Amino acid sequence: MAVTVAPGPAALPRRPPRKHARRFSPGRAVAWTYLGGIVLVTLFPFYWILRTALSNNYQLATNPSSPLPVGFTWGAFERVLGIATTAEAQAQGGSGATLDIAIYLRNSLIYASVQTALIVLLSAAAAYAFSRLHWRGRDLVFNILISALMVPSVFTLLPNFVLVKDLGLTDTFAGLILPGGLFQAFALFFLRQFMLGLSTEVEEAAIIDGAGPLRIFLRIILPMSAAPIATVSLLMFVNAWNDYFWPLLIANDQSVQPLTLALGVFKQSSPQAAPDWAGLMAAALIAALPMLLLFIAFGKRIVNSIGFSGLK
Repeated sequence: MAVTVAPGPAALPRRPPRKHARRFSPGRAVAWTYLGGIVLVTLFPFYWILRTALSNNYQLATNPSSPLPVGFTWGAFERVLGIATTAEAQAQGGSGATLDIAIYLRNSLIYASVQTALIVLLSAAAAYAFSRLHWRGRDLVFNILISALMVPSVFTLLPNFVLVKDLGLTDTFAGLILPGGLFQAFALFFLRQFMLGLSTEVEEAAIIDGAGPLRIFLRIILPMSAAPIATVSLLMFVNAWNDYFWPLLIANDQSVQPLTLALGVFKQSSPQAAPDWAGLMAAALIAALPMLLLFIAFGKRIVNSIGFSGLK
């Protein structure tokens, strides 16, 4: 006797889970309004710099509160880059002064790059010694070095200047680079905090295979610390690129002056004329643009690395 089995009900297709819409709340509205205000306050100076740089310096005085460029022109950038002639610069309210911006840009690259390389290399080696090696007085020496974070940098300007002058290193890249490149307490602390959290298994296996501390540092610790080293490199590069007071004391020769001093040189080129505000803002924007691009590209990595290193 044949038995007929009735087909069961067809399986219904699963519906995708509904996304619950976030309900409006006064607290959320206040938070977003506050964040929006902070963003506007932060970005407004950059907009005002751009607006001034794109204005005609003569017409700028007639309507200084205008939110848009007054007499829109690229003349300020042309004056700073040395493209405009003296007649064109004076016609747009400039003093006729120009900048050899290629020299200042080269000096800033040398200053920031070499100092960053020194800081990263020496700080990584010191961080390895303070985090992975065991020796008497290690914590005491580390605490003494880290106490430098509590000393404002302005207090060390005069002693460093006297030392560099006595060594005959004024108006040289060595005088610019060495005082800040030989020791940075923040970089040492930052890298040590990361290295404290590294696993010891790979290091112990290397010791069993006969590797010494130097080989472990170069072959194991440095590759494992690539992310925080990249973050420290970026922070130190930006700090050196924006440095003003130390180059102002040491570098009186144009051949070693960085880009930050170019603004003062540009302003002093015509002491008898009215300030070329449009040209000054154009020069400031050119000096700040590389750092803004770096932060836009690597800002998330900086935040993540700082947050991770701060867990220890």
